[in-house]
Amino acid sequence: MPSKDQIIAPIREELINFEPYFKKATKSDLPLLSNVINYILRRKGKQMRPMLVFLTAKLNGDFNERTFHAALTIELLHTATLVHDDVVDDSYQRRGFFSVNAVWKNKIAVLVGDFILAKGLLWSIDHKDYDILGHISTAVKDMSEGEILQIEKARKLDITEAVYFEIIRKKTASLLATSAAVGTCSVTTDIEVVERMRLLGEYAGMAFQIKDDLFDYQKSNVIGKPTGNDLREKKITLPLIHALNQVGSSDKSRILKIVRKRTKSTSDLREVRDFVERQGGFTYAEKVMHEYVEKAIGQLADYPESEVKTALVGYVNYISSRVS
Repeated sequence: MPSKDQIIAPIREELINFEPYFKKATKSDLPLLSNVINYILRRKGKQMRPMLVFLTAKLNGDFNERTFHAALTIELLHTATLVHDDVVDDSYQRRGFFSVNAVWKNKIAVLVGDFILAKGLLWSIDHKDYDILGHISTAVKDMSEGEILQIEKARKLDITEAVYFEIIRKKTASLLATSAAVGTCSVTTDIEVVERMRLLGEYAGMAFQIKDDLFDYQKSNVIGKPTGNDLREKKITLPLIHALNQVGSSDKSRILKIVRKRTKSTSDLREVRDFVERQGGFTYAEKVMHEYVEKAIGQLADYPESEVKTALVGYVNYISSRVS
């Protein structure tokens, strides 16, 4: 597995210089708001999306101030969606710590998420980055549609592979696609190049979500967040979809009856997991994930070898080999 240090090597200085942007953009004079935002900042993740912005920018042109603006807007959007997602999912943990809604309750969490999102949009307007704002607005629309579609299908339990791919394309892949697109359009106006990088991000995002869906079936909590949450929330993901497609109506009805339960026991979760494993659901999902990884890397085929290209290939491979 490529290390994070190898991936960020060509953009290490840019990532260091990026940190003050984020702190400045989220500054507030309201004590409560400042406390919540500082709590979020202390628990920031791997910055995978700003990394993709910087790498695609460096691959396609001369790094500039607009690239920082693009990375900031993406990271603000991502942060806002994480805060909102924890409210929607009734999740009280985020990266091994209490989520914002667990500490300050849902009302504060929703409002803080709104504030962070608004700051990102205003930043683009203030700096006249209207092309970046267009990509960001599309991502917000897609992510909202993806979440709503997933909720609808969780109620009906009638999800197919095609619908699953549409959900994760909108819900997760759209933000990585947007990260790659805005990084590229910050340094070039070539529409074909921007679209090529957008596809790289989309395919990488599809692989990223499938990996997350595989994590949810792990037998123990080794990734810093609870496992089994998808089944508890009646979310049917690719491993289970494939497994259900391999059996007759009686076995399918038995498993779906467990999924429909309002409260699921540990033995219920174990039974579904064992069923998915027996029917090859994990193997199939891993195969599809690697196909998306190859499609993402394929977008780089015409680029000459360079440190940045190697880092981007490492970035995409990291998504499928990460352990958290």
